[in-house]
Amino acid sequence: MNLHTLQTRKRTVFLSDIHLGSRHCHAAELAAFLQRLRCERLYLVGDIVDLWYLAQRRAAWGVAHNRVVEELHRLRRDGAEIIYIPGNHDRPARRFCGLALPAMQIRRRTIHTTADGRRLLVVHGDDYDTVTHFGNLQEKFGDWLYYRILSSNRLFNRLRGMLGMRYWSLSEFLKRRSGAAEAYIARFVQAGLDDARRRGLDGIVCGHIHRAALLQRDGLVYANDGDWVESLTALVEEADGSLRVLSHRGEVLAEVAPRIPASVVTAVRLAEAA
Repeated sequence: MNLHTLQTRKRTVFLSDIHLGSRHCHAAELAAFLQRLRCERLYLVGDIVDLWYLAQRRAAWGVAHNRVVEELHRLRRDGAEIIYIPGNHDRPARRFCGLALPAMQIRRRTIHTTADGRRLLVVHGDDYDTVTHFGNLQEKFGDWLYYRILSSNRLFNRLRGMLGMRYWSLSEFLKRRSGAAEAYIARFVQAGLDDARRRGLDGIVCGHIHRAALLQRDGLVYANDGDWVESLTALVEEADGSLRVLSHRGEVLAEVAPRIPASVVTAVRLAEAA
Protein backbone atom coordinates (compact mmCIF):
# COMPACT_ATOMS: atom_id res chain seq x y z
CA MET A 1 0.00 0.00 0.00
CA ASN A 2 1.40 3.40 -1.01
CA LEU A 3 0.27 5.48 1.96
CA HIS A 4 2.39 8.46 0.90
CA THR A 5 0.44 8.77 -2.36
CA LEU A 6 -2.84 9.03 -0.45
CA GLN A 7 -1.61 11.14 2.44
CA THR A 8 -0.41 13.90 0.10
CA ARG A 9 -3.16 16.52 -0.10
CA LYS A 10 -4.90 16.39 -3.47
CA ARG A 11 -6.12 19.42 -5.35
CA THR A 12 -9.09 17.46 -6.75
CA VAL A 13 -10.54 13.95 -6.44
CA PHE A 14 -13.11 12.31 -8.73
CA LEU A 15 -15.20 9.31 -7.59
CA SER A 16 -18.09 7.60 -9.35
CA ASP A 17 -20.12 4.40 -9.52
CA ILE A 18 -19.95 3.69 -5.81
CA HIS A 19 -23.42 2.07 -5.82
CA LEU A 20 -24.07 2.48 -2.10
CA GLY A 21 -26.98 0.26 -1.13
CA SER A 22 -25.91 -2.54 -3.42
CA ARG A 23 -24.30 -5.59 -1.83
CA HIS A 24 -21.66 -5.41 -4.57
CA CYS A 25 -20.35 -2.04 -3.32
CA HIS A 26 -16.90 -2.31 -1.72
CA ALA A 27 -17.86 0.16 1.00
CA ALA A 28 -15.20 -0.91 3.51
CA GLU A 29 -12.39 -0.32 1.01
CA LEU A 30 -13.86 3.04 0.00
CA ALA A 31 -14.26 4.14 3.63
CA ALA A 32 -10.59 3.28 4.29
CA PHE A 33 -9.57 5.21 1.15
CA LEU A 34 -11.57 8.27 2.18
CA GLN A 35 -10.23 8.14 5.73
CA ARG A 36 -6.69 8.74 4.44
CA LEU A 37 -7.78 11.31 1.86
CA ARG A 38 -7.33 15.08 2.06
CA CYS A 39 -8.44 17.28 -0.85
CA GLU A 40 -9.61 20.74 -1.82
CA ARG A 41 -12.42 19.62 -4.12
CA LEU A 42 -14.34 16.36 -4.52
CA TYR A 43 -16.48 15.46 -7.53
CA LEU A 44 -19.04 12.68 -7.05
CA VAL A 45 -19.51 11.71 -10.69
CA GLY A 46 -22.75 9.74 -10.56
CA ASP A 47 -24.21 6.43 -9.38
CA ILE A 48 -23.20 7.22 -5.81
CA VAL A 49 -26.32 5.63 -4.29
CA ASP A 50 -27.86 2.74 -6.24
CA LEU A 51 -31.51 3.81 -6.24
CA TRP A 52 -32.35 1.03 -8.72
CA TYR A 53 -31.21 -1.56 -6.19
CA LEU A 54 -32.96 0.20 -3.30
CA ALA A 55 -36.22 0.37 -5.30
CA GLN A 56 -36.20 -3.42 -5.57
CA ARG A 57 -36.02 -3.66 -1.76
CA ARG A 58 -32.75 -5.57 -1.92
CA ALA A 59 -30.75 -2.95 -0.10
CA ALA A 60 -27.54 -3.93 1.64
CA TRP A 61 -26.62 -1.12 4.02
CA GLY A 62 -24.28 -1.80 6.90
CA VAL A 63 -21.62 -0.24 9.07
CA ALA A 64 -19.19 0.24 6.17
CA HIS A 65 -21.79 2.17 4.15
CA ASN A 66 -22.35 4.48 7.11
CA ARG A 67 -18.59 4.99 7.39
CA VAL A 68 -18.49 6.15 3.75
CA VAL A 69 -21.16 8.77 4.46
CA GLU A 70 -19.35 9.84 7.64
CA GLU A 71 -16.06 10.26 5.77
CA LEU A 72 -17.75 12.39 3.12
CA HIS A 73 -19.11 14.61 5.89
CA ARG A 74 -15.64 14.77 7.42
CA LEU A 75 -14.13 15.93 4.12
CA ARG A 76 -16.77 18.65 3.89
CA ARG A 77 -16.07 19.79 7.47
CA ASP A 78 -12.37 19.90 6.62
CA GLY A 79 -13.12 22.42 3.89
CA ALA A 80 -13.45 20.29 0.74
CA GLU A 81 -15.86 21.62 -1.88
CA ILE A 82 -18.19 18.79 -2.99
CA ILE A 83 -19.87 18.75 -6.41
CA TYR A 84 -22.40 15.98 -7.05
CA ILE A 85 -23.25 15.01 -10.64
CA PRO A 86 -26.02 12.37 -10.59
CA GLY A 87 -25.81 9.35 -12.91
CA ASN A 88 -28.38 6.93 -14.29
CA HIS A 89 -28.65 4.84 -11.10
CA ASP A 90 -29.32 7.97 -9.02
CA ARG A 91 -31.16 9.81 -11.82
CA PRO A 92 -33.97 11.19 -9.58
CA ALA A 93 -31.41 13.54 -7.99
CA ARG A 94 -31.13 15.31 -11.35
CA ARG A 95 -34.31 17.21 -10.58
CA PHE A 96 -32.24 19.16 -8.03
CA CYS A 97 -29.47 20.11 -10.49
CA GLY A 98 -28.51 23.74 -10.15
CA LEU A 99 -28.99 23.82 -6.38
CA ALA A 100 -26.21 24.84 -4.04
CA LEU A 101 -26.96 22.99 -0.81
CA PRO A 102 -25.04 23.54 2.45
CA ALA A 103 -23.09 20.29 1.97
CA MET A 104 -22.67 20.24 -1.81
CA GLN A 105 -23.53 21.61 -5.23
CA ILE A 106 -25.63 19.47 -7.61
CA ARG A 107 -24.92 19.79 -11.33
CA ARG A 108 -25.99 17.92 -14.46
CA ARG A 109 -22.47 18.45 -15.80
CA THR A 110 -19.72 20.94 -15.12
CA ILE A 111 -16.30 22.12 -16.29
CA HIS A 112 -13.26 21.63 -14.09
CA THR A 113 -10.13 23.73 -14.65
CA THR A 114 -6.92 22.01 -13.60
CA ALA A 115 -3.98 23.79 -11.97
CA ASP A 116 -2.16 23.84 -15.33
CA GLY A 117 -5.14 25.42 -17.12
CA ARG A 118 -6.79 22.43 -18.81
CA ARG A 119 -10.58 22.68 -18.98
CA LEU A 120 -12.24 19.28 -18.54
CA LEU A 121 -15.89 18.36 -18.98
CA VAL A 122 -17.11 16.41 -15.93
CA VAL A 123 -20.17 14.24 -16.59
CA HIS A 124 -21.34 10.78 -15.54
CA GLY A 125 -21.34 9.43 -19.09
CA ASP A 126 -24.71 7.74 -19.59
CA ASP A 127 -25.50 10.38 -22.23
CA TYR A 128 -23.06 8.51 -24.49
CA ASP A 129 -24.84 5.19 -24.03
CA THR A 130 -27.97 5.17 -26.18
CA VAL A 131 -29.34 2.05 -24.47
CA THR A 132 -29.08 3.58 -21.00
CA HIS A 133 -30.20 6.97 -22.23
CA PHE A 134 -33.56 5.68 -23.46
CA GLY A 135 -34.03 3.35 -20.47
CA ASN A 136 -35.65 0.42 -22.27
CA LEU A 137 -35.90 -3.32 -21.63
CA GLN A 138 -32.34 -3.85 -22.85
CA GLU A 139 -31.09 -1.60 -20.06
CA LYS A 140 -32.94 -3.62 -17.41
CA PHE A 141 -31.74 -6.95 -18.82
CA GLY A 142 -28.15 -5.69 -19.03
CA ASP A 143 -28.34 -4.52 -15.43
CA TRP A 144 -29.77 -7.88 -14.29
CA LEU A 145 -27.06 -9.85 -16.13
CA TYR A 146 -24.29 -7.61 -14.78
CA TYR A 147 -25.43 -8.10 -11.20
CA ARG A 148 -25.61 -11.90 -11.70
CA ILE A 149 -21.98 -11.85 -12.83
CA LEU A 150 -21.02 -9.72 -9.83
CA SER A 151 -22.76 -12.16 -7.49
CA SER A 152 -20.68 -15.03 -8.90
CA ASN A 153 -17.57 -12.88 -8.63
CA ARG A 154 -18.32 -12.11 -4.98
CA LEU A 155 -18.32 -15.80 -4.04
CA PHE A 156 -15.18 -16.47 -6.07
CA ASN A 157 -13.27 -13.59 -4.44
CA ARG A 158 -14.36 -14.67 -0.97
CA LEU A 159 -12.47 -17.90 -1.64
CA ARG A 160 -9.49 -15.99 -3.05
CA GLY A 161 -9.43 -13.83 0.07
CA MET A 162 -9.32 -16.91 2.29
CA LEU A 163 -6.27 -18.02 0.32
CA GLY A 164 -4.60 -14.62 0.70
CA MET A 165 -5.04 -13.74 -2.97
CA ARG A 166 -5.91 -10.29 -4.36
CA TYR A 167 -9.30 -9.25 -5.74
CA TRP A 168 -9.98 -10.34 -9.31
CA SER A 169 -12.82 -9.08 -11.53
CA LEU A 170 -14.73 -11.73 -13.48
CA SER A 171 -16.79 -9.03 -15.20
CA GLU A 172 -13.67 -7.21 -16.42
CA PHE A 173 -12.16 -10.52 -17.57
CA LEU A 174 -15.27 -11.29 -19.63
CA LYS A 175 -15.52 -7.77 -21.07
CA ARG A 176 -11.91 -7.82 -22.26
CA ARG A 177 -12.57 -11.07 -24.11
CA SER A 178 -15.76 -9.83 -25.71
CA GLY A 179 -15.27 -8.08 -29.03
CA ALA A 180 -18.69 -6.45 -28.71
CA ALA A 181 -17.92 -5.11 -25.22
CA GLU A 182 -14.55 -3.75 -26.29
CA ALA A 183 -16.09 -2.12 -29.37
CA TYR A 184 -18.77 -0.50 -27.20
CA ILE A 185 -16.15 0.88 -24.78
CA ALA A 186 -14.12 2.24 -27.70
CA ARG A 187 -17.21 4.03 -29.03
CA PHE A 188 -17.98 5.36 -25.56
CA VAL A 189 -14.48 6.81 -25.20
CA GLN A 190 -14.65 8.42 -28.62
CA ALA A 191 -18.12 9.87 -27.94
CA GLY A 192 -16.83 11.51 -24.77
CA LEU A 193 -13.80 12.98 -26.53
CA ASP A 194 -15.98 14.22 -29.40
CA ASP A 195 -18.29 15.95 -26.92
CA ALA A 196 -15.36 17.67 -25.22
CA ARG A 197 -13.97 18.78 -28.59
CA ARG A 198 -17.34 20.23 -29.69
CA ARG A 199 -17.44 22.27 -26.50
CA GLY A 200 -13.94 23.62 -27.10
CA LEU A 201 -12.54 21.86 -24.02
CA ASP A 202 -9.31 20.00 -23.32
CA GLY A 203 -10.82 16.68 -22.31
CA ILE A 204 -13.37 14.80 -20.25
CA VAL A 205 -13.72 13.11 -16.86
CA CYS A 206 -16.49 10.52 -16.57
CA GLY A 207 -17.49 7.16 -15.11
CA HIS A 208 -20.46 4.92 -16.01
CA ILE A 209 -18.72 2.04 -17.81
CA HIS A 210 -16.84 0.73 -14.75
CA ARG A 211 -13.45 0.80 -16.42
CA ALA A 212 -10.79 3.16 -15.12
CA ALA A 213 -8.67 4.80 -17.81
CA LEU A 214 -6.43 7.81 -18.33
CA LEU A 215 -5.09 8.62 -21.78
CA GLN A 216 -4.39 11.40 -24.25
CA ARG A 217 -5.68 11.27 -27.81
CA ASP A 218 -5.42 13.96 -30.48
CA GLY A 219 -4.53 16.55 -27.86
CA LEU A 220 -7.46 15.71 -25.56
CA VAL A 221 -7.54 13.96 -22.18
CA TYR A 222 -9.90 11.05 -21.53
CA ALA A 223 -10.16 10.21 -17.83
CA ASN A 224 -12.48 7.59 -16.38
CA ASP A 225 -12.32 7.32 -12.60
CA GLY A 226 -13.53 3.70 -12.60
CA ASP A 227 -15.85 2.40 -9.88
CA TRP A 228 -16.14 0.83 -6.42
CA VAL A 229 -17.79 -2.38 -7.59
CA GLU A 230 -15.01 -3.82 -9.76
CA SER A 231 -11.91 -1.66 -10.23
CA LEU A 232 -11.93 0.18 -6.83
CA THR A 233 -10.23 3.26 -8.27
CA ALA A 234 -10.30 7.04 -8.12
CA LEU A 235 -8.98 9.86 -10.28
CA VAL A 236 -6.93 12.55 -8.53
CA GLU A 237 -5.41 15.86 -9.58
CA GLU A 238 -2.16 16.83 -7.89
CA ALA A 239 -1.15 20.41 -7.05
CA ASP A 240 0.73 20.82 -10.35
CA GLY A 241 -2.24 19.73 -12.50
CA SER A 242 -1.02 16.20 -13.16
CA LEU A 243 -3.72 13.52 -13.22
CA ARG A 244 -3.47 10.04 -11.75
CA VAL A 245 -5.68 6.98 -11.46
CA LEU A 246 -5.18 5.45 -8.02
CA SER A 247 -6.16 2.05 -6.68
CA HIS A 248 -7.88 1.86 -3.30
CA ARG A 249 -4.45 1.02 -1.87
CA GLY A 250 -2.94 4.24 -3.22
CA GLU A 251 -1.03 2.62 -6.10
CA VAL A 252 -0.63 4.77 -9.23
CA LEU A 253 -2.22 2.87 -12.13
CA ALA A 254 -2.00 5.56 -14.82
CA GLU A 255 -0.74 9.13 -15.05
CA VAL A 256 -0.89 12.18 -17.32
CA ALA A 257 1.82 14.77 -16.70
CA PRO A 258 0.92 18.46 -16.28
CA ARG A 259 0.70 20.52 -19.42
CA ILE A 260 3.77 22.68 -19.95
CA PRO A 261 2.72 26.36 -20.03
CA ALA A 262 3.10 28.05 -23.42
CA SER A 263 5.52 30.59 -21.91
CA VAL A 264 7.87 27.78 -20.87
CA VAL A 265 7.72 26.21 -24.33
CA THR A 266 8.54 29.58 -25.94
CA ALA A 267 11.47 30.15 -23.57
CA VAL A 268 12.90 26.71 -24.37
CA ARG A 269 12.62 27.33 -28.12
CA LEU A 270 14.31 30.73 -27.85
CA ALA A 271 17.12 29.19 -25.81
CA GLU A 272 17.58 26.42 -28.40
CA ALA A 273 17.59 28.98 -31.26
CA ALA A 274 20.24 31.05 -29.49
